[in-house]
Amino acid sequence: MRVLPGRWPEGVESALNAWERPPVGPCIAGRVELPAEEARTAPMPAGLDARIVAALRRRGVEELYIHQAEAFEHARAGRNVVVSTPTASGKTLCYNLPVAQRLLEEPAARAIYLFPTKALSRDQELALRGLLGEAEVPAGVVTFDGDTPGDVRRVAREQGGVIVTNPDMLHTGILPHHPRWAKLFQNLRYVVIDELHQYRGVFGSHVANVLRRLQRVAAFHGAKPVFVCSSATIGNPRELAERLVEGSFAWVSESGAPRGARHLLIYNPPVVDAALGIRASYLKSACRLAGDLIDRKVQTLVFAQSRNAVELLVRYLRDHEHKQGRDPERISGYRGGYLPNLRREIEHGLRDGDLRCVVATNALELGIDIGALDAVILAGYPGSVAALWQRAGRAGRRLAPSVAVLVTSSSPLDQFVATQPDYLRHAGVEHGRVNPDNLEILLSHVKCAAFELPFERNESLGSLGGDGTGEVLHFLAEKKVLLDGGERYHWIADAYPAQQVGLRTVGAENFVVVDRSRDVVLGEIDFRGAHTMVHEQAVYQHAGETYQVEQLDYENRKAYVTPVDCDYYTDAQTYSRVTVLEREAEAKAAGGRVDVGWGEVRVVERVVGYKKIKFHTHENVGWGDVHLPELEMHTNGTWWTVPAALAESFELSRPALVDALHGLGYALRHVGAMKLLCDPRDIVANLSETVEGEIEAATLTLYEAYPGGVGLAEELFYVRESLLENVADLVGGCGCRGGCPSCTGPAEESSSDRRAGVRKLVRALRETGAPDAPATPAAGEDPPF
Repeated sequence: MRVLPGRWPEGVESALNAWERPPVGPCIAGRVELPAEEARTAPMPAGLDARIVAALRRRGVEELYIHQAEAFEHARAGRNVVVSTPTASGKTLCYNLPVAQRLLEEPAARAIYLFPTKALSRDQELALRGLLGEAEVPAGVVTFDGDTPGDVRRVAREQGGVIVTNPDMLHTGILPHHPRWAKLFQNLRYVVIDELHQYRGVFGSHVANVLRRLQRVAAFHGAKPVFVCSSATIGNPRELAERLVEGSFAWVSESGAPRGARHLLIYNPPVVDAALGIRASYLKSACRLAGDLIDRKVQTLVFAQSRNAVELLVRYLRDHEHKQGRDPERISGYRGGYLPNLRREIEHGLRDGDLRCVVATNALELGIDIGALDAVILAGYPGSVAALWQRAGRAGRRLAPSVAVLVTSSSPLDQFVATQPDYLRHAGVEHGRVNPDNLEILLSHVKCAAFELPFERNESLGSLGGDGTGEVLHFLAEKKVLLDGGERYHWIADAYPAQQVGLRTVGAENFVVVDRSRDVVLGEIDFRGAHTMVHEQAVYQHAGETYQVEQLDYENRKAYVTPVDCDYYTDAQTYSRVTVLEREAEAKAAGGRVDVGWGEVRVVERVVGYKKIKFHTHENVGWGDVHLPELEMHTNGTWWTVPAALAESFELSRPALVDALHGLGYALRHVGAMKLLCDPRDIVANLSETVEGEIEAATLTLYEAYPGGVGLAEELFYVRESLLENVADLVGGCGCRGGCPSCTGPAEESSSDRRAGVRKLVRALRETGAPDAPATPAAGEDPPF
C-alpha cells in the first residue's frame, strides 16, 4: 500500500481499516454490508431501431439491464409505467429509449420531460441530446425554463421534439398559453416524470393538479400521452404514480444493474454527559470523519440537514485543510440559495475531481451527474429510509467498493437507528403521500384550468367527478371569478391565475441576498427561510464566508449584507401559537377526562429573537431581538387537551405536567414519523396553555408542516393508542436519568425528572374508560376505518 508523503495511506479500504481502531471503532454502532451484485441483462428488444442499437453499442452497451428492457416493452405497448430501482441503476434509458424510438417512427411526435429542478433538467438535456444525435434522430431537445432566452422559446414551440422542463414552468409558462403550443399538444405521445418520489406533500398535491390540467389540455388538442415515471426506492411507487396521474400503471421494480460492494457504517458519537444523555456534536463528528477521508485522497460528499449546517461544515473542513497546508478552496458547499452558475461550477468540480469534498443539502440527492464518488457522510439521519439509501447511493457509482457513514445525532429517531441498525435493512420504505383534492390547492388549479379552457357543465377535472367539480365551479362563479354561461363556465377575472399560485411554497416570492460592499447578488432564500436566516443583525453564511445582515427590505424582498470576520453564527428563535378552527372527529382519553381530536388548525409563527453561537465550541455568547411580521398557516392537526386540575391525579405538580407534555410532544413527533413512514419534519409538536392566574388547561397539538395538510394528522388520530404505547417503550427503554435528546428531550428545569413525568402521563392517557374507545366523527362524516 502506497503511503502519502508524511502521513496517511490512500483509499476507502485504508479508512475502513483505520476506523476499526479507537477513537472511531468503539463508536461504530452498526454496519450494513451490501455485497457486490452482477449485472442481469436482456437482449436488445426486437422493436428497437437499428440506429439506436448502434448508438448504444458505440457507448459500450451491448445489452440492456432487465429493468430497462421491461420498461421499454411497457411503454412501446402504450402502457403507463413506473420504474423504481436503486440510484445509479440506469433509469434514464428506461424513458429515453421509447421516446427515441417513437421519434424515429413518427418525426412529428413530441414528448415532455418533467424534472423537479432546473439543474436536473439541464443535466438530462445533455444526455438525451447526445443519444438522439448518435442515433440520427431528427428531433430537437430544448430545455424550457425561466432561464431560456426568447428566441429559443420560439424554437421550442415550433420545432422542439422533446421539451425538457419542470412542473413550475409547465404550470405558468406552457399550459396557460397552450394555443401557442398547439404542435406540442397535438402530437404529444410521451410525458416523462423523473424523480417521482420528490412529488409528495404540498408540492406533489400541486403537481397532481398540474397533471390534471395537462391531460385536459392534451385531450382538447386530440392527444392521450403515455406516462413513463422513474423513482428512487419508496414504499408505494405505483400508488403514488397512479395518484398523481390518475391512471393505471405497470410497475418495474427488479433492477438488473451491477454494483460494487457497499459498506454503510452507523457512527454514534460518544456520550459526554451521562446524566443528561448528551452526546458529542454530530456535526463535529461528521467533520472529523470527512477530514479523515480527505486526508486519504477519497473524494467525499457530505449531506447536512440544513443550510446552516452546510455552511458550518464547509467552514470547519476548510479550517482543517488550511491546518494541513492544503488549498481550502477545494472544499465547497452546495445548497438551495446558491446562484445557478455557482452550482454548475461545483458540479463540474466534482465531476472533474477538482473538488475533494462538497457539503450539500438534499439538493444533491437527486440524479444530477456529479461523477463517481467513493464516500458519502450523512450528518444526521435524513428522516426516512428511502432518503438514506438515495443519499448513500451517490457513492459507489463505479463497481469499486464504496463507503457511506451515517453519523447519528441525539434525536430519538437517530438513536433508534443507532441501536437498531437492522431496521435499515429490513424496515418498510416510506410512502409518498399527496392530496390533490386539498381544497386550498384544488381551488387554485380549477381557476388555472378555467383560464386555459372553459369548463363544460358536467365536466370532471381528473377523478374529482362531475358533482365535485361542479361544486367548485359554482363557488367560483358566486365569487365572480367565473361566469356561469349555462352550458359552460368561463374565466372572467382580470388576473392571470397561474402566476399567483406557487407549487412549492406558500406566501410571497423569494428574498434576494445582496452584498452591499460589491453590489452583487450572492443568492436567494425562500420567503419563510428569510425570517430565520436574514433578519437584521443575522450572520448569513455563504460558501464558507460570513456576512452580517445590515438591512432587510421586507417590502422589496431584499436583504443587504456586508462581509464580516466574526467567530460566531446566529440561530433564530421562534414562537408558535396553534388554534383549533374545525373539529373533524373527537374522542376521550384518560378515562374520559382528556379531550382528543383532529381537524383544521391555524398556526401563527413569529421569529422573536436570535442567539449568537460560537464556532467550534457552540457556546451561546449573546442574543438579540427580532421584529418581523407573523407567518400564518392553516393545516390539520391532532390534539390532546389536558385540564390542569388533573395534575394531582396524574401524580404530577402543575409545572411538572406542562414539562411532561413538552416531553410527550417531543417523543410523539419522532414516534409518529416512524409509525406513519414519513419524515419527522412533516410533523410539528406545539404546546399551548390557557392561563387565568394559574394554568387551566394545556393542549398538545401535532400538526402537519404543510398548508392544508396531506392526511398525516388524521392518521395520527386513529393510531393514537399505539403511538402512546410506542412512546412508553421508547421512554422506558432509555437509560438516561431525567430525560435526554434520545427520548423526551431535556427537562425545562435541571431539577425536574421529565422522563418520569412522561411515563406517568402516558400511563394515565392510556387508561381505559367508557368514553375513550370510538372516535366521534363530525356531523355528516364517516370514520376512515
